[in-house]
Amino acid sequence: MSARRHLRNEPAIAAVFELPPGRYPELSTLDLYREVLSRALAKWPLKARDIDGLLVPPADMAGDHPDILMHERFGDELGLRTVLSETMFAGGASYGLMIQRAALAIADGRAEAVLCAGAGKFPRLDEAGRRSMSKIFHPQFELPYGPTIPAMYALLATRHMADYGTTPEQLAAVSVAARAWALRHPHAYMRSRGEISVEDVLQSALIASPFHLLDCSVPCEGGGVILVTTGELARRISAQPAYIRGMGEFHSHGYQSQTDAFNISVGTREAGAQAFRSADMVPNDIDVIEIYDAFSAMPIICLEDLGFCRKGEGGALVASGRILPGGDLPLNTYGGLLSYGHTGDASGLSMIVEGALQVMNQAGARQAENARAALVHCYGGMQADHSTLILSREA
Repeated sequence: MSARRHLRNEPAIAAVFELPPGRYPELSTLDLYREVLSRALAKWPLKARDIDGLLVPPADMAGDHPDILMHERFGDELGLRTVLSETMFAGGASYGLMIQRAALAIADGRAEAVLCAGAGKFPRLDEAGRRSMSKIFHPQFELPYGPTIPAMYALLATRHMADYGTTPEQLAAVSVAARAWALRHPHAYMRSRGEISVEDVLQSALIASPFHLLDCSVPCEGGGVILVTTGELARRISAQPAYIRGMGEFHSHGYQSQTDAFNISVGTREAGAQAFRSADMVPNDIDVIEIYDAFSAMPIICLEDLGFCRKGEGGALVASGRILPGGDLPLNTYGGLLSYGHTGDASGLSMIVEGALQVMNQAGARQAENARAALVHCYGGMQADHSTLILSREA
């Protein structure tokens, strides 16, 4: 690794907790919040008086009446009195940005222990769900044509295929690797379905060309909590904290049709470059990669834009076997959204939890060898909001 640089107070992920992704019909989204917060705090050696920060996303974003004051609701329920408290939302990038806000507050000496928490149910396909989801499409240039989220992502994949010769088989290789990792995770939603092959992916139902069913993330429910603290407190809680070594974020277009270039290169590239600069690291310093994989094409594009290969070489990289268990570039070691599960508004949390567990050497059967540093990249909106985190065993 390059020469170390330090954030003051050594911000670190001290502990993580996550519900197994699944179906929780007996629990509302608020009940899921209560479940994850109560179970996490019961597990950790902290009292309410030790927590001085709470960051959460809104609840029921896909409904007609999302709860946008969750920090107040749960601050009261937990008896918290905090210097940092906010309900914030940037889609799948929400939790990465929460970790960054918490780390900066800790580095500035304003906070010592911040909870970043959330829970979610996947949007329903009822009238309220459709109305809510329609808000992400431009009212003039997108919505009149009946877009769906898979179709909009499929446009990105199709453009990448046209520009660089990326193949459906290479997209499928991402899904195959995700399932291989999920088989090592006791809580992965698709673990019981067994391994899959490239042929299985290509023979599954076509959803939005070039995406087949197994190219798409798996809708489910869940949630979790990440505890960000000073390094001193983290070392009292964990034998090996995951220090927040590098951070980057970037925000661009609001609607996909309004992006400057028809890809997500700018956001991923900019956020990743910031994170590497702040960590004083380069891609070769990274041992484990966790990337938000709503669809199989996205890790290919992000690997290129984060600098793990040259532009246009991502397809060949994932097809080479390097991202599989035993490969030298382990990717989405928990199974990704493609096989671990896509937990609605909580989906951006799972890959941060996994990155931390890998660095903490607590990932069990899926533990990557000598995982000293992990990169986690999340995006939200229609690829408008980007967060990159670099977690390390060293501050």
